[in-house]
Amino acid sequence: MSDTDHPLHIGIVAGESSGDALGAGLMHAILERVPHALFEGIGGPRMSDAGCFSLYPMERLSVMGFTEVAARLPALLNMRRGLRGHFIRNPPDIFIGIDAPDFNLGLERSLRRAGIRTLHYVSPSVWAWRRYRVRRIARSCDCLLALFPFEEDYYRDLPLEVRCVGHPLADELADDIDPATARHHLGLPRETPIVALLPGSRRDEVRRHAGPFLRTAQWCWKLMPEMQFVVPLANRECRSEFEQEVKRHREPLPLTLLNGRSLEAMAASDAVLLACGTAALECLLLKRPMVVAYRMSPLTYRIARLLANTRYYSLPNLLAGRPVVREIIQHGLTEERLGAEIMRLVKNPRLAAELGAVFSAIHTSLRRDANRAAADAVLATVGRNVA
Repeated sequence: MSDTDHPLHIGIVAGESSGDALGAGLMHAILERVPHALFEGIGGPRMSDAGCFSLYPMERLSVMGFTEVAARLPALLNMRRGLRGHFIRNPPDIFIGIDAPDFNLGLERSLRRAGIRTLHYVSPSVWAWRRYRVRRIARSCDCLLALFPFEEDYYRDLPLEVRCVGHPLADELADDIDPATARHHLGLPRETPIVALLPGSRRDEVRRHAGPFLRTAQWCWKLMPEMQFVVPLANRECRSEFEQEVKRHREPLPLTLLNGRSLEAMAASDAVLLACGTAALECLLLKRPMVVAYRMSPLTYRIARLLANTRYYSLPNLLAGRPVVREIIQHGLTEERLGAEIMRLVKNPRLAAELGAVFSAIHTSLRRDANRAAADAVLATVGRNVA
């Protein structure tokens, strides 16, 4: 039977913007080989543009942290039950959960029990905390796609196919990004020291980080009055939250706020202060010096400390296997500590060059044509041999 006679039906769920980007890249790679494939589930704007029909808005899944999830748990459970019922009544050839493991793994497990093939894209951070989850993951999916080579080791002894596909950003970003070109595109001065501030991609992250980041910028500016700051905000809600903190801050600062354009902002900068997450990987691939910071709700932090099983929290350090970037979390987020690290990076071009060499080697290891490799795994799992 041809693809036209029986279109490939794919259920797919992404929970935030990074998953939306991964899902869109995967969908395009599948559609290149199976043009009539149908996608439905939950996706953001990129997946919608690629042809995914969303049964629920992706924004309802964009929540992080123990206390934050607990507040919305009934709604999340209702959504998962709705998706399960829909896919049981209309079985896809495969269901793909993209990241969002606390939501997707339970859905995958119930669909797999119903005889539906399942694939999970992005290994949960078992290397950081709750390592016992590996067995649950093996029960939930037929195949796991990992982004990073070190993640494969955690599943060696389990009956689960694991493929490291690399990261699409490593394929997309060139080895050498010219800061002068990025500054020109953003209208920033060519010779002035520039520091990028990335307080997070969710509104609650911006709420926790905006104050410490602005105070750090103020601390640095007093020491180096020629310094300027560029702040890319992920969406309208994040920008509104940051602007409110700027009003509360009151003291003048040379800030340039951007709608999105985080890659250009980081590329244009001499140093980057960012909230731990995908931005740290992007900054690594751009070869820019960084300070990684993160603040959680007090309860989330206490629980995370009990369950953590890693020395490092940021991807640059995990991928390097050693502390190549400074991590400052929770109560350590003071302007003195953050500012001292920023000034050290800005004033030390040799350190920036050394970091760039480490980041370049990691970049090469992650360049694996990720979208095509992920599509290959999906099609192999459903038994479609398409050249």
